Amino acid sequence: MSFLRSWNFSDRPDEQRPALYRETPRPDGTMFREYQLHAVDRDIEIAPGLFFPAWTFNGQVPGPTIRATEGDRLKITFKNLGTHPHTLHFHGWHQPAMDGSLPEHQVQPGESFVYEFDADPFGLHLYHCHAVPLKRHIHKGLYGTFIVDPRGARPAADELVMVMNAFDTNFDADNEVYAVNTVANAYMHDPIRVTVGRLVRIYLVNITEFDLVNSLHLHGMFFDVFRTGTSLTPSEKTDTVMLCQGERTIIETTFRYPGDFMFHAHQTEFAELGWMGLFRAVEERRGT
Repeated sequence: MSFLRSWNFSDRPDEQRPALYRETPRPDGTMFREYQLHAVDRDIEIAPGLFFPAWTFNGQVPGPTIRATEGDRLKITFKNLGTHPHTLHFHGWHQPAMDGSLPEHQVQPGESFVYEFDADPFGLHLYHCHAVPLKRHIHKGLYGTFIVDPRGARPAADELVMVMNAFDTNFDADNEVYAVNTVANAYMHDPIRVTVGRLVRIYLVNITEFDLVNSLHLHGMFFDVFRTGTSLTPSEKTDTVMLCQGERTIIETTFRYPGDFMFHAHQTEFAELGWMGLFRAVEERRGT
């Protein structure tokens, strides 16, 4: 649940956060943001009692959400503490040397590399390992969300990061478990609480391997779609959005009524294998 509303290691205790993230104002009003990311092999629980031998960024899947404002300078120190070569590949503008996609870019176990670039363009992006075999490194868990805010901030909202992913537990190139934010049916058992009448903004990323598309359908309401988040004007109003791997979109909506609202993939197989959840809309509490 904490992953939904955390970025730049905001979920870490105050005494730990400076070792992982620092920000320094620059004379032009932008920020210099420094991150510490590492790859490490770790078993993660993707359903009650079901563990998956993942390759992770900082011990978690998805990796920590990185967030900056357009024009900020980012410096990411990446250490490979895993057992295979890994890289970081960020979507967005950067120099070829920062791309993390070629064989010479691979960071060998025990080694490190520093990625440095400006946050551009504004929108919803992602980062992931680009070492070969690519499908292996992605489906094992090496991915995360990269948010770049416009210089003029978006309207205030309750913001949520939701990464659609899946897991091939028997390694036959076919997924057995589907989820949003890794844990199957987590939000069915622990609904996401939102407030009636308050704008909700969802940063939705699809990183599902082995399936051509994934989707999100929201019951009982519609939402505005901002494809890739690179425009401040919505492209459509709908209740279902479909994304291929690596596609992402920002969706915004306001809950009109209190109660539980189901959301899930509209590929029914995915929904039945764990990609379902609930929003619990509650009335705003007012003091007297």
